[in-house]
Amino acid sequence: MAKRSAPEVNAGSMADIAFLLLIFFLVTTTMEKDSGISRKLPPMEESEEDVVIRQRNIFTVLLNRNDQLMVEDEVMELKDLRDAAVEFLDNGGGENANGEKCDYCKGKRDTNSSDHPDKAIISLKNDRETSYKAYISVQNELVGAYNVLRNRRALEIGPQKGFRDMNFAEMQKNLKDVNWPGNKKKLEEVIDQIKKEYPQKLSEVQ
Repeated sequence: MAKRSAPEVNAGSMADIAFLLLIFFLVTTTMEKDSGISRKLPPMEESEEDVVIRQRNIFTVLLNRNDQLMVEDEVMELKDLRDAAVEFLDNGGGENANGEKCDYCKGKRDTNSSDHPDKAIISLKNDRETSYKAYISVQNELVGAYNVLRNRRALEIGPQKGFRDMNFAEMQKNLKDVNWPGNKKKLEEVIDQIKKEYPQKLSEVQ
């Protein structure tokens, strides 16, 4: 009796199936994106001279390994950080580098706090074991302090430039909107002015 030979597997069909499965997974699989903090670095200054920064112009924020917050050597709750930063940035207790007082500041004019928004620096230092969640939360509050002041300033000077009832965030959104019908050149000038009046000087100390 003759032996029946085993049927051969079509290797070509297997390769086609494997290729189709690969294409399927490439199309359907979603890749997670790393989230981070958007930050635009300031341009490099031409002067190489050492700049003396007075301690009253530095707002010190420390975040320890237990995610506890200490601001200006005092323990502080996260919910109070934004208001404290606004008070420091908007103090206006002195003059800027050109000897000009801050006529748009609405702070206490405390001589023991920052001289001018142009000189005010927020210094953030965190422990290597600080949780990422706490770090991001602190960053959000500090950046939020700048946004509070910039939004207020936009509502103050916007009407004079033809941009009524438009805060700083809305100005930036409209500038990027290709369908916005307003004067973008003029709007950009207002945005640059506000950034200059309340520059974001957030320093991270390692």
